[in-house]
Amino acid sequence: SEDSGKYTCDNGNEQTTATLTVKALPVVFTQPLQNQQAEEGGTITLSCEISKSNATVQWKKAGKVLRPSDKYKMRQAGSVAELTIHNLSEADA
Repeated sequence: SEDSGKYTCDNGNEQTTATLTVKALPVVFTQPLQNQQAEEGGTITLSCEISKSNATVQWKKAGKVLRPSDKYKMRQAGSVAELTIHNLSEADA
């Protein structure tokens, strides 16, 4: 962390120094994904919220990483991550 390091208090005559170590907290989901139903041919947005703004997330389907395309649009605003799936078919379930 950028706040970690050595800090010194200086009174003009003496100095005292201490080291500060800041431990990063793990990123956790504060709002998990919810199960959804949608119509064939439609569009749906899945969203979740994470504990750290702009932490990197990856979207996967059946373990395979999804890439942005005409079908999949990923958006992240602060702590909210969204996946929009366009032109739904049964294979998207």
